[in-house]
Amino acid sequence: MTSQAFLKTLLSSAYDLVPIFLVIGFFQLAILQQPIPNLLEMLLGSLFVLLGLTFFVQGLEMGLFPIGESLAYAFARKGSLVWLLLFSFALGFGTTIAEPALIAVANEAAKVAADGHVIEATTEARAEYAFGLRLTVALSVGFAIVVGVLRIVRGWPVQYLIIGGYVGVIVMTMFAPPEIVGIAYDTGGVTTSTITVPLVTALGIGLASSIRGRNPMVDGFGLIAFASLTPMIFVMAYGMLG
Repeated sequence: MTSQAFLKTLLSSAYDLVPIFLVIGFFQLAILQQPIPNLLEMLLGSLFVLLGLTFFVQGLEMGLFPIGESLAYAFARKGSLVWLLLFSFALGFGTTIAEPALIAVANEAAKVAADGHVIEATTEARAEYAFGLRLTVALSVGFAIVVGVLRIVRGWPVQYLIIGGYVGVIVMTMFAPPEIVGIAYDTGGVTTSTITVPLVTALGIGLASSIRGRNPMVDGFGLIAFASLTPMIFVMAYGMLG
């Protein structure tokens, strides 16, 4: 990583964070008319956020995007659809099961379920519920990436799959237990985060670029939409069967 590339990423990250700081400062000082608490600590924390975001974005460009695209090219050259689908499932499952945002949501859901007497209020019951929820979401994302890769390989239109999926979500919402519906909808968002998005996006673009007749701009994107959709279906099914 050259100093020029790092400086460019640093300035870009600062530019992205400025609107957030302006909004917070405006409402704190102009609307609430209160001083910013722990100003020095907040400034130091903001500096850490800026540096962390800069290193994260630079790391994506140097590491995760290239490896995702190179793996897609390699599997396409190998010509084995079975291995490609197995890799796609493993990628979706592996990146999701360890997703920090999903772990936090699953633990909170288990705590609320215990308080609402949906499960026993014991540490073991909460841990089992949280792990079951994480496992369900990870399986759903693995399945989603497999469907998305098949779509790229076969050339299926993305809109029909997405519309059909959301129709299924609406129908399942009518029959799923009310206490699981909100959790299911939230899991659709937390699955598409720090590691999953760059690797899956790189996989889709690399695969579309390596298959004759596929346009990376048209066919390479859409995998993340499946990764957001299927957890809602799987988690509601988990609530209905559990």
